[in-house]
Amino acid sequence: MAKPDVLIVGAGLAGLCCARKLQAEGVSFRLLDASDAPGGRIRTDHHDGFLLDRGFQVFLTAYPEALAQLDYGGLDLHPFPSAVSVRHNGDFHRLSDPSREPGSLLANLMSEATHFRDKFRLARLRRDVQGKSVDEIFLQPEISTRQALMQRSFSHRSIDRFFKPLIGGAMLDPKMVVSSRMFEFLFKMFSEGEAALPARGMQAIPDQLAAGLGDGAVEFNQKAASVEKGLVRMASGETLEGGSIVIATQGPEASHLLGYQKTVPSRSVCCLYFAAKEPPVDEPVLVLSGSSRGPITTVAFPNLIAPGYAPAGQVLISVTVLGLPSHDDQTLVSKVRSQLKRWYGLVADEWRMLRIYRIAHGLPVIASIDPRQSPRVTEGLYVCGDHRSSPSIQGAMESGRLAAETLIRDLRGEPDPDPVLPRHHRAHKRAPRGDDD
Repeated sequence: MAKPDVLIVGAGLAGLCCARKLQAEGVSFRLLDASDAPGGRIRTDHHDGFLLDRGFQVFLTAYPEALAQLDYGGLDLHPFPSAVSVRHNGDFHRLSDPSREPGSLLANLMSEATHFRDKFRLARLRRDVQGKSVDEIFLQPEISTRQALMQRSFSHRSIDRFFKPLIGGAMLDPKMVVSSRMFEFLFKMFSEGEAALPARGMQAIPDQLAAGLGDGAVEFNQKAASVEKGLVRMASGETLEGGSIVIATQGPEASHLLGYQKTVPSRSVCCLYFAAKEPPVDEPVLVLSGSSRGPITTVAFPNLIAPGYAPAGQVLISVTVLGLPSHDDQTLVSKVRSQLKRWYGLVADEWRMLRIYRIAHGLPVIASIDPRQSPRVTEGLYVCGDHRSSPSIQGAMESGRLAAETLIRDLRGEPDPDPVLPRHHRAHKRAPRGDDD
């Protein structure tokens, strides 16, 4: 096989989007992945008629990079309701977005889930983030999410009962030390778009990107052992040559391939799936645990959103527990089921356990989000992934595209652009879209 212009290691969202840009510019590449399918951390398993995403995830339709690169109609997206249910003090308290459900304003004001004045602070926060561009958010002063909420005078009640399970759960960060830039970005995405599930599971996203590259574009079961300029040494002992190398793996693996002593730390998460005969809820909103009594952070009912997630006559229940619990699986299930029984009654004892996912590398820990960080490690060697951008689907996809753009400029002898210029939508056209206690 002729030496390609580029060897890409990793066919997660970053590697796929890197390959997509290279292909569009006529740059030859080989895309290698150690797994048996594309997606990296975005994978879906078929189990006993159910679709089980490897860790509960949602797709935010407002992601700028996704709008540019994905065909939403082809994904057949099913949105969640624009509300959440907060479990606190022995009851469920519904909170919705008044801009999308105008009649819910009074109910929101009367809810015990958050402080009365915080309802107005929440509206102000929503207005503020909608008034900023994504680039402005990622270039503003950076503090922790908890500090940012306290600066906005949110009460401890709202921080612990609402923001901690929602944003802390989304970022796998119960202490909410994650960057305020990331918090405002996520809140903007929640406010401007919808949280949705593809009809065929989250893996439909990388599958669509891979399909666009053509048959055989991704070479599976190809594990790299080390990388250097112009060379990838495979675990099989084979050595592959490429004009340039792009490492598009998760952070710890990227550090290993480069021979770095210091690795990129990760936040972990545990996801448990149960099957029930009947739904325990009247509305399929995301349920947030507003109490520290029990391991659960969130509960979701995927097939009540996208019916294909479960066979007919069955309900899929997804439970998220932050971190990697030290308990064995039997003890963990017992503790989770005990909390579910307090929430939904003894019927939770009848729910069938399907599978547990213990995900050590759920999201990268990024001390500071710098949108101007170059993907170039050295001449001819590049790194991309959400650990080089923002820990999100948006960050992974954008990072892959930016790595390809940098590489192409290097091949052409062109200078890097002004780092303060906007990065989102640059050189892009929009992809076609179809019409506790």
